[in-house]
Amino acid sequence: MHRSAIAVLASGRGSNLKSILEAMKDPAWPAEVALVLSDVQKAPALGVAREAGIEAIAIDPDRKGPRLSSNAETTILAALAERAIRCLVLAGFMRILSRSFLRSFEGPVLNIHPSLLPAFPGLDAQGQAFRHGVRVAGATVHLVDEGIDTGPIVAQSAVTVHANDDRDALANRILEAEHRLYPEAIRKVLTVPYVVEGRRLRFHEEETSRS
Repeated sequence: MHRSAIAVLASGRGSNLKSILEAMKDPAWPAEVALVLSDVQKAPALGVAREAGIEAIAIDPDRKGPRLSSNAETTILAALAERAIRCLVLAGFMRILSRSFLRSFEGPVLNIHPSLLPAFPGLDAQGQAFRHGVRVAGATVHLVDEGIDTGPIVAQSAVTVHANDDRDALANRILEAEHRLYPEAIRKVLTVPYVVEGRRLRFHEEETSRS
């Protein structure tokens, strides 16, 4: 079975990267992680990749704040092109990619966010949900656009908020949902044709099931 080369951008511990690498053990899963990059020189995610025998590169962000410099983005794009990366996966990547970057990379760029978007975008979505007293929280995989957690939704998973939850207990259960959701969303984007209509993403199999 041919596998598509994917790359992962991560800034932290790499827990979602681990779930992706676990999915990769299934011969039927359609992707191969060919490269892991981080904007943090000593990010644990880089160690996760190297331990799995996957090339891992730390990229100097070349500036503070939420965005990478144009030089850093150019370096990432060159690395993706050199390895024929078909899909870019953000897994705890704490930077915003520019319009120029997103237009230059031809494949899908995916991100996972710990809320049922469009509710609670941005930082500490789990804490936002807990403080608002919602009864259902969750995780969302979406295509990346120029905004913050505003791209078309690929897949979502709901997580019930229990009466005795605190913020950390809820966050841990949302993370478990992320680990199940992300590999399946990657599989679907790589194997099922889809179209984006405005803010909506529609898979062709969904249209077929309605007919």
